[in-house]
Parts: sequence; C-alpha cells; structure tokens
Amino acid sequence: MIGTGKNINSGIGIGAIAMVIAMAGCKQSGGKVAARTDSIPKGDTIMSCTSNLPSRFAAAASTDSIVANGKSSYAGMVKIPGGDFQMGAADKEGRPDEYPQHPVHVDGFYMDATEVTNAQFMEFVKATGYVTTAERTPDWEELKKQLPPGTPKPADSLLTAASLVFTPPAKPIALNDVSQWWQWVKGANWKHPQGPASSIKGKENYPVVQVSWDDAMAYAKWAGKRLPTEAEWEWAARAGLTNQPFTWGSEAVEKGQPKANIWQGHFPDRNTATDGFARVAPVKSFAANAYGLYDIAGNVWEWCSDWYRSDYYTQAAAKRSVNPAGPAASYDPDEPTVPKRVVRGGSFLCHASYCASYRVSARMKTSPDTGLEHTGFRCVKK
Repeated sequence: MIGTGKNINSGIGIGAIAMVIAMAGCKQSGGKVAARTDSIPKGDTIMSCTSNLPSRFAAAASTDSIVANGKSSYAGMVKIPGGDFQMGAADKEGRPDEYPQHPVHVDGFYMDATEVTNAQFMEFVKATGYVTTAERTPDWEELKKQLPPGTPKPADSLLTAASLVFTPPAKPIALNDVSQWWQWVKGANWKHPQGPASSIKGKENYPVVQVSWDDAMAYAKWAGKRLPTEAEWEWAARAGLTNQPFTWGSEAVEKGQPKANIWQGHFPDRNTATDGFARVAPVKSFAANAYGLYDIAGNVWEWCSDWYRSDYYTQAAAKRSVNPAGPAASYDPDEPTVPKRVVRGGSFLCHASYCASYRVSARMKTSPDTGLEHTGFRCVKK
C-alpha cells in the first residue's frame, strides 16, 4: 500500500530542495493548503507511509480544453441507493484520521461497476489527444515563475517525463521509508506502467494506472461523469452493511476463497500471489459486493474528489452531514505544505501487517499531480 507523497524527485536530495518541490506542487496543482501547525501523533507507519518518496518536479495539467463526448450513458454502471450511515471506523483497527464516526446522508447515484480500464482510457485519449501528467516534460521556465527568486534549477534528470514504479527489495527491510520500494522511472506512464519495456497490450481490461488526479478528472469530464466524493465512495463500499470492516462483511481477507487482490507473503520483498496476481489484476477478477461493485477493495487505489484533511472527521462530527464534499482545503500533518486528495480502497500492495487499507473506512492521501503503478479510479453520475 501507499498513498503517495510529495511531488516526486529521483535522486536529488530530500532536504532543502524537498520544500521547494512541495511549494511547486501546491502551485502547479492549484491546491489549497490549510494554515495549520499542529499534528496528529507520529509513529504510525501507515500515516507516514506517504512521506519520503523520491521527489520530482511534476508538470501541470489542465482540463480546460476537455469537453464532454456527448455519449454519456449508464452502461457499465450500477445504481447505488441513497441512505444514511456512520462514516468512519467502528472498531479499533482504524488509523487516527478514521475517527470519530459521524452521521452522513448520501443521495442515490450511479457508479462504475469497475475501475476505468485501459481500453476506456485509450478511447478518451484517442478522442481528445490528452497527454497525462506522467507523459509531460516539466518546463523549468514555467516552474521557476512559481518559485522564490534565486531558486536553483534542479538537475536535468529531474525535469523528465516519468512516474512512480513499485520496485520490490531483494530482502526484508524496515517499513519506515517507502522510497526503498518506489522509484521514479523515466518513460513510465499509463501505456507503460512499469517503464518503457512494459506495455498494456493484451491488458485492455486491466484498470488504467499511472494516472494523476488531474488525469482522472479530465477523463471524467469527457465521459460526462465525475469522481465520487469520499462519502459516496465509502457508502458504496459498505454496500448496505452496518459497521462491518470489509465490503464483504467481517470475514478476514485471508480466510476462505480470495476476496481481493492484495499482497500475500512478506511485504515488500516476497509476494506469494496466493490470490493469483502479483501486481494489478484484470477487472472483475474477484466477486462483486452486494451493490455489484468489483474490486472496491484492493487491486488499485481509487481517486476521490475530496481534499484530504487529517482532522476532517473531527470537524464533521458535530452534526449530520448531507452529501458532504469534503473539507475546503487540504492539510496533511506529515507534509503540511503539500496539498493532497483522498484515495480509497487499497491496492495489490496492501498487506495486513503494513496497510490493510482494503477496509471500507481506510483513508489515504496523494498529491494530485502524482501517478503510481497502483492508483486508478472509477466514476459516478446522478
């Protein structure tokens, strides 16, 4: 598992330059960062797993030129009924940002039964000519306009089209530094998820990955849809169950037949692939939940529309929320200057000993201009 962290960089130092990169990311993504100096307790490896990623100056993306294709339909979507629920963790397995539970009402909506596939994203790209964040080469002349005067130009190796690829270590390692198993790979993007030598040929029914929040928003706009709110996502994942930890109920993920594409074995160096998949799986490889949603747990993380804020549930607990759209600004105490969007559902890298974010209440956060090998999305519409 991992959400992700700052705008990413491969080799130059994480120190003074990291702050510059963070500031650049905030401006580039149009993000809003709340002015806060407090922090939730440290020490939770999951809450800090989005920090210390190798960093890089990302390229800005815009959806201004994207228009709806006029063919929007409910094909491939399932109806999610409206209702009330307690949002957040009901047991002691949650992380600090999953508490307290708070009452939420969500109106009915339609949701893609599966994550958006390579074939669907390919249709979008062919129709629009869209170039994803990972495929864009950062323009230093534009970037330096957003940075403090005198900011030194980073190495040319950082100003290149690249994306984050999971690179498992050869032996067991400490789990406090995710940069040990994530690295920027030049030429990695949605068409080449693990770098130039990889391909999506023959994988048309796999979820598209290496897409930023900006990319997901562009696709949704073209498709006449939108990204789900975090509340919509959790309501749909719960599928009518009350206070159950998983989309299928309470049975442990490792018990019985495989229920989701997750990490099995010892993370991050040894995956036994007992569920049949070592990395991303084709959509519909596992049983749907009671609402007809596939892979809502595991496989790839899914972008939500909301800004991430670690204390948002505390703020929301005072009253019943109706169709909440999340906080007005982002605040991540691990990286206060970097705006983050919410991702949900966990991925093929989630393991009970380290992540367990296939739980319905689990939250994670990612910089909007970041793409990773285990992050995709699905859309909703009314």
